[in-house]
Amino acid sequence: MRFFPLFLLLLTLLPFTADTQTRPTGERIVAGFSHDFIDISARFDGSEILVFGAVRREQPIPEDNPLGIIVTVEGPPETLTVRKKSHEFGIWMNTQNVRIRSTPSFYAVNTSWPVSFMLTPEQDRQYGITLPRLIYIAGRDVSEEEEPAFVDALIRIRRESGTYQVNERAVSLEESTLFQTRVELPSTLVEGTYITRIYLTREGQVIDRYESHLPVYKVGVERWVHLLAVEQPLATGILALLVAVVAGWGASALFRSLRL
Repeated sequence: MRFFPLFLLLLTLLPFTADTQTRPTGERIVAGFSHDFIDISARFDGSEILVFGAVRREQPIPEDNPLGIIVTVEGPPETLTVRKKSHEFGIWMNTQNVRIRSTPSFYAVNTSWPVSFMLTPEQDRQYGITLPRLIYIAGRDVSEEEEPAFVDALIRIRRESGTYQVNERAVSLEESTLFQTRVELPSTLVEGTYITRIYLTREGQVIDRYESHLPVYKVGVERWVHLLAVEQPLATGILALLVAVVAGWGASALFRSLRL
């Protein structure tokens, strides 16, 4: 309960956010975060953000239906290709390709209860909370019946690498009012704007939602190299060639000196 004074301050100072798509109730989310931004440097080996807040009410706490909290952190979208390998003619080869038009580079879902208990499939489709709702396939490289297998494979691979996370019962909820959770950010974060969303649910329905942006950017030499590669690709190529020449000359000179 060490965050209790901070929660009280949030309740009195921060405005609550209303979502016109959610059901009108007297419960609203007030939230805060341990980080305003994340720096990526040469020594960056991952980070952690604390998401905390409270439920602001105008009426007594409903006793018949339990309150649920869902916290998601979504990274910048990216395009990629998922390939299926098959054993053909005694060797393994790529036999099918599916181009993913858009999928989050990072996605974490922390919940206070199992998602199936907190959210109906219709609400999941409307708000796009679970991972399968966020992956969009481009075109028709495979049949519609085969698409789920490629989506499941992408989710499995990325969950193993830590870039996709599903953490049920990871949100601590005190007296149906105060909540907090921690989201682990891997060292493989890409630069961009990460969106944190908090959903308040009852009876499988989203009754309020809160959204905030978390900038993630490179600093130091990493940022200079990144900007140079994006804005001056020709200069980057010339610089890489010069570095290779100097490194080769230095290695050659070192071997000659050792031989003498």
